Amino acid sequence: MGSPELEGLEAIHDGDLLERRQGLRRDDFVEIHLNVQAFANPEDAYVRGRLIASGKNSLEVLTEEGTCEFISRDAIVKMVLVAHTRPAYIDDKELLAYEREDMKRRSKLHEKVEKETKGNDDSHLWG
Repeated sequence: MGSPELEGLEAIHDGDLLERRQGLRRDDFVEIHLNVQAFANPEDAYVRGRLIASGKNSLEVLTEEGTCEFISRDAIVKMVLVAHTRPAYIDDKELLAYEREDMKRRSKLHEKVEKETKGNDDSHLWG
């Protein structure tokens, strides 16, 4: 997974709002401590890796061992941000370009499905 250069970096919690860059981001390195009661072996209640995706009910983490694990938010006791590997969301041009292209792709897919539904493209109209 590599290791970013962390020397000289520090968290900014006070001051100008525009200078603060807190919060989790895609590709951040994280440590997740899980509820020990959910595991037969207490040593398994700990995950360290790169945050791949964050959903409403779960997180997807690529572990140090190279496995992709989906973790329920209900099982998380503590989450530690080890390091950011990307700029803040609004400053991340690569991520914004990806999301724009993904929205275009999804829009085209929805249009295609609508046209193929029942042989016409007005299935979304009432009456």
